[in-house]
Amino acid sequence: MLIFECPYCGIQADETELSPGGEAHLKRHGPGASDEDFEGYLFMRENPKGVHFERWRHSNGCGKWFHAARCTITLEVFGTYKAQTLEPPKKIKDQIAVKRPGWSWRTFS
Repeated sequence: MLIFECPYCGIQADETELSPGGEAHLKRHGPGASDEDFEGYLFMRENPKGVHFERWRHSNGCGKWFHAARCTITLEVFGTYKAQTLEPPKKIKDQIAVKRPGWSWRTFS
């Protein structure tokens, strides 16, 4: 079972108290976007084997959206951070790099 700490209210919640929202840090396209850009936004996802950045909502708590970094193989959670953040905090990136030598945020952004 996944356990996340909500970065807004500080409560540790298991995945049954949360709602998944898919991949984090997607570039959203506006009304003037090309069909190809909009199609990419709707359907193209990383779905990696390994470190993944996701959106979650604390639905049975404060109700706010946040981002989480976790491993899709081991289900290890590296940390959570507020949804308005454009990239993972340095602390989380460093923690991932220690456990996954050679990993770089630039290769996954």
